[in-house]
This record gives sequence, C-alpha cells and structure tokens, in this order.
Amino acid sequence: MPKPLDLTVTEAAAGLGVTRKALSDLVNGHSGISPDMAVRLEKAGWGTADSWLQMQLNRDLWEARERAAKIKVKRFARRAPVLA
Repeated sequence: MPKPLDLTVTEAAAGLGVTRKALSDLVNGHSGISPDMAVRLEKAGWGTADSWLQMQLNRDLWEARERAAKIKVKRFARRAPVLA
C-alpha cells in the first residue's frame, strides 16, 4: 500500500498547476480525470496517464451500466452484406 504523501489539497494543486477547487472536485468525486489531469499526475510521478485514464473509463462505463435500464434504444435487425 502506498504511503500517504502528507500534502494538503492546496499544496498538491499548486504542484500540479491546477486550482484548489479543480483538485478538490476530483478528490471528492465531483469531476473525473481528464487527459490533461492524467498527464499532470504522470509528470508528478503518480502513475501513468494511461492507467489514470483507464481507471476513469472503467468508472464511466460502470456508471453507464448502472443507468442501463433507463437507456432506451431501438434494436436494429442485421442485414445481409451487399456483395459487389
């Protein structure tokens, strides 16, 4: 398990070059990881941008599946391929 960094949100935000509000929103689940933030985290030495974005994608997909019953879609019949 990683050791705590002993940083305040204000200190971490300053180090990442973002506002305290932007980092606070992220930490508290009010916003997600953008590609820009993923690169900032990578440059800070906190994992790779790819891993941050994969985690965000997994979360977004989980949330979409939780809402799946409310998503209304018309199913389309498969058509045979047209041969030229």
